[in-house]
Amino acid sequence: MFRFMIFNIPVSVQPWFWLTLAFISGRLFADSTQDIVFLLLFVVAGFISILVHELGHALTAKHFGKRVEIVLQAFGGYAAYSGAVPISRKQTFLITAAGPAIQIVLGVLALAVVRSYPAMDTNLKYFTTVLAGISLIWAILNLLPILPMDGGRLVETALGPAHRKTALLISFITGVVICIISFTILNQPILGIFVGMFAYQSLKALKQPSWR
Repeated sequence: MFRFMIFNIPVSVQPWFWLTLAFISGRLFADSTQDIVFLLLFVVAGFISILVHELGHALTAKHFGKRVEIVLQAFGGYAAYSGAVPISRKQTFLITAAGPAIQIVLGVLALAVVRSYPAMDTNLKYFTTVLAGISLIWAILNLLPILPMDGGRLVETALGPAHRKTALLISFITGVVICIISFTILNQPILGIFVGMFAYQSLKALKQPSWR
């Protein structure tokens, strides 16, 4: 496992994180020098983008007095925070929103660079384009109101503990809809399976005796 510190925040990167990015790149079995370079650039761009996303969560939580750490794992990562300092619903909302917000900023900046310098080196252009694409797509997907993704957590926090059942219902319905769209229109089975699992988790939570 790869470990390092950034802004005094411990970061752990699990091996599956790298393999997942390589798989998503579509060049897992690259057999030419250029494809191998593109594979490595894709993995680095994905690492930077997702790390920035989790830093958004972690730095905001740290600002509110929490101890934080970041773990990057298969299909993403998470920023864990702990400590005796209580945080309000508003602070929880801001911590959750900070991740996709800073990632969108990164994506827009990278996209602006690509459009401003169309004649840049091929590899640099590929890297910057991938950085923009991953950042914007990842942030938008994370803002879907599906638990436990950021969008679902934002809805859950905004509604409050008394309306968790409503948040779960929104999560389930949205997950089912996105799952169907992924398989039928987008032809993205991985995305469909991903959100389908989250929809199932929301359904299981809705069926708990405490809701009856």
